[in-house]
Order: sequence, then C-alpha cells, then structure tokens
Amino acid sequence: MPSPDPNRIALPQSERATPPNARHIGPTDPRRTIAVSVIVRRRTPLDLHSLAGRVLSRNEFDSLYAADPADFETLRLFAHRHGLAVDEQASSLARRTLVLRGAVQAMQSAFGVELHDYSSRQSPGRASAKFHTFTGQVSLPESCTPIVEAVLGLDTRPIARAHFRYLRDLKKRPKAASAGPQPVPFNPPQVAQLYSYPTAVNGSGQTIGIIELGGGYNTSDLDTYFQSLGLAAPTVVAVSVDGGTNSPTTPNSADGEVALDIEVAGSIAPGARFAVYFAPNTDQGFIDAISTAVHDTANSPSVLSISWGGPESSWPQSSIAALDNACQSAAALGVTITVAAGDNGSSDGVADGQNHVDFPASSPHVLACGGTELIAAGGSIQSETVWNDGA
Repeated sequence: MPSPDPNRIALPQSERATPPNARHIGPTDPRRTIAVSVIVRRRTPLDLHSLAGRVLSRNEFDSLYAADPADFETLRLFAHRHGLAVDEQASSLARRTLVLRGAVQAMQSAFGVELHDYSSRQSPGRASAKFHTFTGQVSLPESCTPIVEAVLGLDTRPIARAHFRYLRDLKKRPKAASAGPQPVPFNPPQVAQLYSYPTAVNGSGQTIGIIELGGGYNTSDLDTYFQSLGLAAPTVVAVSVDGGTNSPTTPNSADGEVALDIEVAGSIAPGARFAVYFAPNTDQGFIDAISTAVHDTANSPSVLSISWGGPESSWPQSSIAALDNACQSAAALGVTITVAAGDNGSSDGVADGQNHVDFPASSPHVLACGGTELIAAGGSIQSETVWNDGA
C-alpha cells in the first residue's frame, strides 16, 4: 500500500468498496500502462436556474464554465512529479478533463491507492469481465484536492448494461381475456404516425448523437433495414472515445442495441446525420463519451440518445456527480439528452427487495424515457400501458 502522506487529503466521494460478486485475481501489474481522466472544477459554478432556459454560445460557455488553465497547470506539475504523462490531445478545458497516462505503480503513488485485478460475470451466458479497482479513497496533495472533482480510470468495472431485450427471452404471457384489440408489432414510422409526429420535418440539418458502450454496426445491415422501410439510410459516423471502436460481432451481443438505436431514430428522422460515440463500459468511458459528444464541434449533435445504464446504487458517488455535471453542461449548451429508464421494473434488477432507480436516467438534467404497450385501431391509439412484464 502507498505510504501515508500527512500532506495529502482524501478526495470527497471517491471511496470504493470491494466489488461484490467478483473474484479477486491479485495486484495489478505495476508495469502496466493505464490512463485516467481527472475531472477539474469549473472556472465558475454553473447555475442552470439562473440561465432561465437561455442557451449559451460555446465561447460564452468556455469563458465562464470551462476549467481554469491555471488549475490544469497545477495538475500538470503534479503529474510530472509522479512520472505521469499528460495526454494533451485527449485533454480539454471545455470538458474539464485532463488525461494522464503512466504505469500502475506511478498511478498508485500519485493517487494514494493500490490497484487489484478482479473478474466478474456480467450476465448468464456471457464471458467474465476482467477489471481493476481499489478500495478506500483517492488522495491528493493539498494543492490539488480543491480543484479536482473526480479521478476516473482507477476503477474499470463494467458500469452499465444495454437496455434492450429479446422477445424470445421474455416469459410467456397469459392470453388476454378481453375480446378487444390485441397487441401487434409496429415499426417506428407507424408509432410516429400514431403520435402525430410532425411530417413536415425529417431532421435535416441536425446531428443525433448516440452513446454506445459496446458492440457496433455494419453499414450493410443498416442499408437493408432502411430499404425495407422504403427510406434512404442516413449518414452515420463512428467516433472513438477512450479507445472504444465500432466493433460489430453478432446480433446477440450489444450490436442489437447499437442497431436498434440507429434504426429507430434514423427511420423517424432520416434527414439527420448520426454520430455514434463508442467508449469502454466503465464510468470513465461513459462520462468521457457524454462530455466528448456535448463538446464535439465537428459533429455538433443537438440531441444525445443513451440506451445504457445501471442501478444508481451501484454507481460511485463521485462518478454520479461527474456524469451529472456533464449533463448540466449539455443543458447550458442546448443539447438535449434522452436516456432509457431500464427494463427491470422498480427493482432495476437488484435482488435485495428494495426499489432502485436507473442511472443516468435518474439524473434531473436528462429526459428519462420508458416504454409502453400500445393498442391501436383505425389509425388511433386505443390504450397505452407501461411495460410491466419483468423477466
């Protein structure tokens, strides 16, 4: 364990406990190179209420709510003293993110932690995931603690799951006793028509950002889908975050979520461009993907779609705060974030008999989206009830 330093201060909300349902492998190789994202405080606290809905220009946002260059310089000196390199290309004042790279041994010394490797099974039928993490709190020198909000990358356990389900995996439901209309499947344009979605616009001139923490898409598959609806396939670009890539494998993987996200949005707004941000399934990857998308001046998405999340109780507090702050930045810049609320009822898949909400859908700065069962007849909605068939 790194030697105690009386001049160091524990970073608030950075505590990690031993990961549950995981097998301890041993200490992380001290020679292994890893990267961390240091989230730095804003130059000025952001109060969305005081903006009263006013959307800021990027120049105004950067001058008021980005990180202070002096804070970055303080952390650069800290990094160099500990033998860590600053990845200037990956760092950003607007995102308030300074990326540091170095050996595990140097990271442990810099942040006062001891990293260990673990293995956990994400879900039945899937390969176990290897990750590293620590127990206890991150600590920093007195000069650094007040300017740092979170250190991401010292804990790489999978943080979220894709919120989609296969029909074959659902429990068989009893036949409805009612003689009224029965459920039938709709394609996205049919649902849009039932909701009287505007037909005079098609998303032209807008970019829709999609956050994905795994999987990928094949352009040929997208072309086939849109051709089946008689629509032209939209323009889709993949953006790599923290080494994440468009890596399609099989439909039974996270590819199903990626395809679903692009195909549903693309069939409703076929004139829009799509930027799909691929990142690792960690709190670092999730938060970096959102902040990258929000501040992406090359693609400039006006809305972000997120179909990933996990029980709020499984998220570290510092990560919740960091992700929510990224969502506040989006609100200030006029970027709407929509997030799936999950498919596991009030328990959110946690087997403790308690109620749980899914994060980041539970953030007050995003639009949480749930699903319903829609019954229609004669081109109009007859009834609509929330999905309540947890499997």
